[in-house]
Amino acid sequence: MLHDSPIDIVYLWVDGNDSSWRAKRQAALQQLPSDSSAAMARYSNVEGRFRDNHELRYSLRALEKFFPDHGHVYIVTDAQAPDWLRPSDRLTLVDHRDLMPEASLPTFDSGHIESWIHHIPGLSERYFYFNDDVFFGAPVQLDDWFHPDGFHVTWSDDPEVSDEAMRMDATSLENACRLSIQWLSDKARLGSTALREQDPLYQNTFRTFAHSPRPMLKSILLELEETAPELFAAVRSTVFRSWDKPTIVSDFVLRWALAHGVASVRPYRHCYVSTGEGDQDAQLQALVADFGSLDFFCINDTTDDAHTSDPRLQNVLTVLQSILATPSCFENACSAAQQIATTHVTSFGFHDHCPSAQAQHPPNAFGLQQRA
Repeated sequence: MLHDSPIDIVYLWVDGNDSSWRAKRQAALQQLPSDSSAAMARYSNVEGRFRDNHELRYSLRALEKFFPDHGHVYIVTDAQAPDWLRPSDRLTLVDHRDLMPEASLPTFDSGHIESWIHHIPGLSERYFYFNDDVFFGAPVQLDDWFHPDGFHVTWSDDPEVSDEAMRMDATSLENACRLSIQWLSDKARLGSTALREQDPLYQNTFRTFAHSPRPMLKSILLELEETAPELFAAVRSTVFRSWDKPTIVSDFVLRWALAHGVASVRPYRHCYVSTGEGDQDAQLQALVADFGSLDFFCINDTTDDAHTSDPRLQNVLTVLQSILATPSCFENACSAAQQIATTHVTSFGFHDHCPSAQAQHPPNAFGLQQRA
């Protein structure tokens, strides 16, 4: 029975510190047409987008802690592998070359890459898609994420998106919202023949979706490739993220699912940390206080082009090690895990916060804009 089958997990991961990969990225940048820089989205080529600060290691620890009954784990990479990764019959590395056509490679746009993940061989019908900076933060109850007809989604805490055309200076999520709504509005207005009719009572909402674990149905993605081939073709044409070809899996798929009765909106207790903000310590303290009662949390690397030794990155590692200290079954026992986050938590004052499982913090109290 479908709903009794394991739910697989898919991650995107890159080690932006790898010299071979960096050379590939630089070569791709130099080969772009001279006018391509104008099309690149905000933050599309900053170091923080590609930096590996061990987020994947800790996300896997959270996965094992809070969702031990998960199905197979797939990590989609570009000819890379974490040096701490332990071989497991529950985990498969999926190389870009084995998933995407040669004409699509190389690409450094996660929106492009994620448009292919439902083609992973053997992937279950129901699965969670994760960026590596997203974590479960409390025991997973599947009914909170999936329902008999589909899955649940949730809005971000960002301000509403203005009702206008896509803008070069907007974030990818803002432009994705605009693109999706325009597509849905055009289809409803033209009454175009489609595999499914849009709910006539559906109303577009000019908000972005939270940077969260994404419950997905493989059959829906396959259906949408036929329903909106032009959107998939556009995002699959990018080398670096482009402002006029924004991510569709993290917006269009979800918004289409809402418009066709496949998805429903549900609130989640969550926390969003923006590592480059001046109040980083306060954000991390709030995470520590509420860890264990959060449905999910995101630690978004917004330090941009900071050096890898930047203390803000060490602060994040310190906190992750303090809340997720137990290695997962996917880590080598002799790896560098024991050397990570050697700074004591107390040096950042987190033990002075007196966390409580019942602490009442509003979800994402800092209201910081996401850079998915």
